[in-house]
Amino acid sequence: IIDTLKREGKTQKEISERIGCSQSAVSRHLSGKSVGRKKCGKKRCTTRRGDRTLRKIVEKDRFQTLGDLWKQWTESGVETSRATVHRRVLLNQKQQQKCLTWATEKQHWTVAQWSRVLFSDESKFCMSFGNQGARVRRKTGEKEMPKCLKSSVKYPQSVMVWGAMSAAGVGPLCFIKGRVNAASYQEILEHFM
Repeated sequence: IIDTLKREGKTQKEISERIGCSQSAVSRHLSGKSVGRKKCGKKRCTTRRGDRTLRKIVEKDRFQTLGDLWKQWTESGVETSRATVHRRVLLNQKQQQKCLTWATEKQHWTVAQWSRVLFSDESKFCMSFGNQGARVRRKTGEKEMPKCLKSSVKYPQSVMVWGAMSAAGVGPLCFIKGRVNAASYQEILEHFM
């Protein structure tokens, strides 16, 4: 990131403010003096060997819940949290970079700015695995592999709900009948959120 911003003509001060580190750290990086220095920051809580163990656990049964994965991983001798399992399994390098970019852009937001944000999403809850299916953990290119597929019911009983949360708290659940289009989405936001 530092090299890219420098190529864009940013000063060391502008770069340090943008990425949230000291100007001296930017200077050391650009001059090459940071090479060979002791690493700072939080130490990785897992080893590459532990990560390989998790991948093997996932590949045994790709439909396991995070809780089941965490339990098996900790039973193999790895001490970590469920959040770590989520990060290791579900996010690839590109997704991690997108998360970091989003977080970096908003790292200096004030409470007032965050109070104007409404996080909302819809979710479909099925009584049996239908067109939504169970969660499956797979690598790119494994979409059609038999061990990554599960049979489904053509028209499962389901309910669609919409919910939201903000600095003010959690909003009410809105039960949706039919499909959500632009008009129904606006109606939900105006009347329920």
